[in-house]
Amino acid sequence: MIRVLVSACLLGERVRYNGAAALSASSWLAHWMSEGRIVPFCPEVAGGFGVPRPAAEIDGHGGGSVLDGHGLVLTQAGADVTDGFLRGAHLALAAARAQNVRLAVLKDGSPSCASELIHDGSFSGRRQSGQGVTAALLERHGIRVFSERHVDEAAAYLKTIEDRSRGGPVEEHS
Repeated sequence: MIRVLVSACLLGERVRYNGAAALSASSWLAHWMSEGRIVPFCPEVAGGFGVPRPAAEIDGHGGGSVLDGHGLVLTQAGADVTDGFLRGAHLALAAARAQNVRLAVLKDGSPSCASELIHDGSFSGRRQSGQGVTAALLERHGIRVFSERHVDEAAAYLKTIEDRSRGGPVEEHS
């Protein structure tokens, strides 16, 4: 069975930086949970950060710049927390590989999990296009990442790759 890595906060776990959850109401997540398909994961907790923890933002051009050694993840006080974010990303990749994960649904806006939008590093609430560290690493290793706003697209992608693995008809979804 192809499994789906999902941000633990989207499943109701109180692991976000402020101690909150970001529970998703997606019926797909509930369905996948009932199938035993979901691998819950919080890269920041796995990377060694507590709950709650200081907010952090990427100072650079997104998670790819952090992976390439050109960007940093910093708290508002200026503490460099890059190593913990990298550790969490690599643990997420290891969990994905061990569990036959081919796609992920991750919390957008997070310096770890964002697939579309990250904060711009100014701690002003402004966002810019970009990926978090974990999302960028997963994508580099062939695991497709979707935000919580695009779970329907993730479900269509899952159907496509399952059809391909069974040799059945393949429908392309955009």
